[in-house]
Amino acid sequence: MTKERLYLFDTTLRDGAQTAGVEFSLEDKLAIANLLDGLGIDYVEGGYPGANVVDTAFFEKKRTKNAQFVAFGMTKRSGRSVANDPGLQDLVNAQADAVCFVSKAWDHQVELALGISTKENLKSLAESVRAAVDKGKEAFVDCEHFFDGYKANRTYALDCVRTALDAGARWVVLCDTNGGTLPAEVRAIVADVLRVAPGEKLGIHAHDDTGQAVANSLAAVEAGVRQIQGTLNGLGERCGNANLVTLIPTLLLKSGYADRFETRVTREALRTITHVSRAFDEILNRAPSRQAPYVGGSAFATKAGIHASAIAKDPATYEHVDPESVGNERAVMVSQQAGKSNLVASLRRFGIELAKEDARLDKLLREVKQREARGYSYDGAEASFILLARKLLGTLPVYFEVTSYRASVERRYNARGELVTMSEAVVKIDVDGETFMSVAEGNGPVNALDTAMRKDLGKYSQQIDDLELVDFKVRILDGGTGAVTRVLIESRDGSGERWFTVGVSPNIIDASFEALYESFTYKLLKAGQSL
Repeated sequence: MTKERLYLFDTTLRDGAQTAGVEFSLEDKLAIANLLDGLGIDYVEGGYPGANVVDTAFFEKKRTKNAQFVAFGMTKRSGRSVANDPGLQDLVNAQADAVCFVSKAWDHQVELALGISTKENLKSLAESVRAAVDKGKEAFVDCEHFFDGYKANRTYALDCVRTALDAGARWVVLCDTNGGTLPAEVRAIVADVLRVAPGEKLGIHAHDDTGQAVANSLAAVEAGVRQIQGTLNGLGERCGNANLVTLIPTLLLKSGYADRFETRVTREALRTITHVSRAFDEILNRAPSRQAPYVGGSAFATKAGIHASAIAKDPATYEHVDPESVGNERAVMVSQQAGKSNLVASLRRFGIELAKEDARLDKLLREVKQREARGYSYDGAEASFILLARKLLGTLPVYFEVTSYRASVERRYNARGELVTMSEAVVKIDVDGETFMSVAEGNGPVNALDTAMRKDLGKYSQQIDDLELVDFKVRILDGGTGAVTRVLIESRDGSGERWFTVGVSPNIIDASFEALYESFTYKLLKAGQSL
């Protein structure tokens, strides 16, 4: 049976750029466009030519090799001709394959925000689409506020769709701009739109304000639209847009869609989607969501021992798809709920083979549960777990020992009368019987300790040059200023790999030091350093 074609439209570089705290540089945009192009996205919307320096520079030439490169902007201003509208001319003359015009499909918004009649708005829409088509561009129309507009004035909303298609638009996209529409409504409204427009010319643009953007996109596809707009990792203003990183595996791996539809993303490319998602987060300089569907570090993680035992016999019992199909991996976590199956599976992932009957496994399980009772948590700190396991198994090298450290904080007024806080750390490290002492200042005592430790690690100094601490979390376990504190540190290196280490102590600095020490040790172990 011939499958129907679905088209994927990414708007990360335009709509995603409206996310609070996100500002893409030109280099960021180039890197993201390359990720999308390699994945197999059909359309990459690059931004708004002429709106700012970065977007203008980005459209100096086509930035994709395989995907259609799309420029975004407003329709012609009322009262101006096509030739006399600089914004429109920037769009139709941009080095892009297609132009996506945004046009309001809610009569209330037309009259309130634009201050013109609905008739004049339709005239601007038609002339803008024809101007793009005359330039040899593929034309899109994003019908902004379409679903609210439809509910307020069905006739005008459908007139927007008809006008765009009659003017030559290749795609008319139904936008749930405020994200408040639910799947049943989307399905019903799209079914009605299909009376005036063919599904192969309709798209869906969903926002996630009710957590329904992916569901709404799928509902629209089921109803008949054949283009889906979204962003990487669901980036977007307010609560974000439909997450293409969730939608794409669903379309390719779930039989209800895979048997009926095809996209330009291949099964081989799908295996890179976890990398794409995490590389995008690296560009944003943020930690990946561990519970993200398909690609999160916990997406295929199992904590309870009975589940781990079942997974060892049949992974499908707790995995809805094969982790490798999306480039992810299975993770059996270690915690107080752990049984031997968890430990065996976790150790195997790190190249340590132990039989369930091995007495050392009982010792390790007992130690893990005792330490977690004292406040440690290994389900989120696998690097610390593997160091503990190797230590108990007698296979952990001792690369260096910190024989002593001192950290101090001074709060005072400087010579200009400004209140300042200074932190200093002194660390003595033993490497093969040779002692190294380092002193460093930092933004705080933990930063000072980190700087002092990496200042001189003897023969291992070069191996930690690319080690970077990216996150630091503190949790008070039993209340009060004298409470036991747990510190979780996230680290990464030049390979892009991230790992977590944990430290526990009544003293927050000492807990931090323990997590730091383990991060350094894991980095050297990972690098395969010999004594």
